[in-house]
Amino acid sequence: MSNKEDMKNVTDSVNKCKKCQLFKTRNKPVVGQGSLDSNILFIGEAPGRNEDNSGKPFVGKAGKIFDELLRSIALQRNDVYITNILKCRPQKNRNPLKTEVEACSRYLTNQIEIIKPKIIVTLGNFATAFIFKKFSLKNDKISKIHSKVFEINSSHGIIKIIPLYHPAVATYNPNTKTTLLKDFNVIKKNMI
Repeated sequence: MSNKEDMKNVTDSVNKCKKCQLFKTRNKPVVGQGSLDSNILFIGEAPGRNEDNSGKPFVGKAGKIFDELLRSIALQRNDVYITNILKCRPQKNRNPLKTEVEACSRYLTNQIEIIKPKIIVTLGNFATAFIFKKFSLKNDKISKIHSKVFEINSSHGIIKIIPLYHPAVATYNPNTKTTLLKDFNVIKKNMI
């Protein structure tokens, strides 16, 4: 099977998914978007209201900042693949529950296997905690590990994992945008 067919299977599974209660309140699940041949995979936490309405990741205020950050390192959305741990929106923008992450994680694991990224960029605490646990890395506060590069061996070679603040932080605190821009340069320096 091709990457495209494999990702279609993931999408079909997510569309039918009833493993947690989020399917009852979602409008559209948000599987992901971008190039299946990308070397860079961005992983966020969960869809927000705008994403839930559109079925696309990072399309709200944080999405505009995300696009600006990509442009700062000469990338566009179609150069990378963007997804979240949860594929359905938690109501009132609450944090994902452990049971929801467990129920949804198989889809993200499948996406990683399909894309075979050289770089995984985790955006925020939840994505970082999940990926660090998955690859047996010692997790710490995002304020201590953001923009550091962690290398792991996978079935398709070495993967560089780069934890970053979630772009949404710049919507609450515009001063953090400078930090995000510096952190995105770490991605640029590690691109193959």
